[in-house]
Order: sequence, then C-alpha cells, then structure tokens
Amino acid sequence: MELMAFAVLVLALAWLCRRQLLNPGCHGFYRFFAFAGIAWLLVFRLGHWHDDLISIRQLVSSLLMVGALWMVAASVWEFRHKGGRREGETVPENFGFENTGRLVTTGIYQYIRHPMYASLLLLAWGIFLKQPNWSGLLVVAGVTLALYLTARTEERENLAFFGEAYRQYIRTSKLFLPFLL
Repeated sequence: MELMAFAVLVLALAWLCRRQLLNPGCHGFYRFFAFAGIAWLLVFRLGHWHDDLISIRQLVSSLLMVGALWMVAASVWEFRHKGGRREGETVPENFGFENTGRLVTTGIYQYIRHPMYASLLLLAWGIFLKQPNWSGLLVVAGVTLALYLTARTEERENLAFFGEAYRQYIRTSKLFLPFLL
C-alpha cells in the first residue's frame, strides 16, 4: 500500500514538475528529487507517526516540523508582499510565484537566502525522526543533497538575473541557517 501511495505521489510530482525535469540545468530539476524524497519519508513513516510519542526524538521531530511550517509561512508572506511580478520575459521552468521582479532581502530573507528550501530541510529531518532507520537516513541525506544542489543552482540563476545586488546579498546572508550555513 505504501509503495502504491509513493508511486502516485511521485507521478503527480513529475507531472507538476515536467518542465523542470526536462532541464537539468534549472533549480527545479533538483528540487523535484527533494520533493520525491520527502514523499518517500512521509509515506513510509505515517504508520509510525505516533510511536513512542513522549520521547526526546518525537519532541525534536515536532519542533523541526513546526519550525518548517513557521519558516515557509514567513518566507511566502515576505515573497508575496515584497517580490512583485517580473515583467517581460520569465523563466519557463519556474512556477509563476518564482518569477519575481524584485530581490527580497527583508524579513526572514534578511538572514537566509533560501528559507523555503530550509523549511523543506527541517520538514525532511523532522519526518525522518518519526522513525529513524538506515534507509530513511539515506533518503534524508539525499533530500539534503538535492536541496543543496537546488539552492546552488538557483544562486547562479539569481546572480544572472539580479547581478551585483544579489552578489552583495550573498555577503550579508546565509544559505539555509541564520548565522551558520
């Protein structure tokens, strides 16, 4: 049953990301694999979601997932209110909301350049901790790598579009974690 659910989720993701999957040079290509890995973690851990509910592991898991929710909410709010719409040529592989006209450097973006990807990292590790095992560790490590490659690829795209302003922004912010990474 889990394998069937995972297959359906991955097929739906592949359809949503079909343009990105046709262009391995765009950030969405790598992001697809992060989403697929998170889907795998989720599907194969749902049956164990409440195992050993009152434990440090479950507390850390819950904190990571709440942090992910807060981080994505803060970043979406900032992105929508400050990013604006890109006029003229847009990047066809991007989802509509990704084609912003202005560089967002306020709110959560003041500290980290990729809070949406950071939220996916927190989510993936939080789900992994619901039932940690070797196969899950391999998948969550793959998700981490895919999100790192996604962010690095998007950095090149942002440098090409925003130029020197983005180069300055890189100097004053971190990739994923404030004050650390």
